[in-house]
Amino acid sequence: MLAFFIRRLLAAIGVLATVAFIAFGLFKHVGDPVTQMLGPDASDADRARVRQELRLDDPFVLQFARFSARLAQGDLGVSLRQGRPVRELLAERLPATLELSLVAAVVSVVAGLFLGVACAVRPRSWFARATMALSLIGASLPTFLIGILLILVFSVTLGLLPSYGRGEVVAIGWWKSGLLTRDGWLHLAMPAVTLALFQLALIVRLARAEMMEVLRADYIRFARARGIRERAILYRHALRNALVPVVTIVGLQLGAVIAFAVVTETVFQWPGLGALFVDAIGFADTPVIAAYLCFVAAMYVCINLVVDILYVAIDPRLETA
Repeated sequence: MLAFFIRRLLAAIGVLATVAFIAFGLFKHVGDPVTQMLGPDASDADRARVRQELRLDDPFVLQFARFSARLAQGDLGVSLRQGRPVRELLAERLPATLELSLVAAVVSVVAGLFLGVACAVRPRSWFARATMALSLIGASLPTFLIGILLILVFSVTLGLLPSYGRGEVVAIGWWKSGLLTRDGWLHLAMPAVTLALFQLALIVRLARAEMMEVLRADYIRFARARGIRERAILYRHALRNALVPVVTIVGLQLGAVIAFAVVTETVFQWPGLGALFVDAIGFADTPVIAAYLCFVAAMYVCINLVVDILYVAIDPRLETA
């Protein structure tokens, strides 16, 4: 297990280094931060002075080496727009994005596995047919359209849920949580459902397909012949063997939930990392853009590392892979 973990960790470090290089390259192609800072009417002398102060006229290799050294120390630079350390900005927005992503992930995984198993057990029932039809619709609709429809129904028409913002939060040290207040949950409901629906649709269809294949296996028929209870067969034998491909998709989708929360946060004006990223693009605030991309890459790497370990826990034969 230790050798398996070390191999995966070394691969993860290589991925992070590659993403850091690509993210740093955006400093050259996202726009001119000096123009955004000084405005289009600034003189050439002022532009040259600011470039020299920010050391933007240094060779690319030297700039990347300096960027990597700071990144290794946890220094993400200073926002060109707000003049504050990027690390502080990420720390302020991180709780909102993580809470939204985690709630959406839990909803999609729990509901997706339950519905997928239910549809596999009785594939010809009206419930299974309706669930699969709705999952196809959920996978086809874009996230922003789902969010707008939910706002139209539950905020504009029925007036049941707030349509924007995070609501009341409780400070626990530097972490500000909306999960400890009723108002926070009301504000979280629609963004979480919007973010979860697409992932839920994929998990339902995959879990159903894998469970139906496993339920046709010989050892399942043998277990039924021995008189083992149906619930034990489903959840102790069949589901465990169907989980490996499901865990793969769940792991990838958890990373996607964080990465693509930017659309949901924009629709619902959710004060998270996605909204910070959109603002940074509009201002060509390249330190914030690079930090966001590195953070998303780190989350993907960590999630995939956990998924690889879960593979071995589910099926120890994969440890030699």
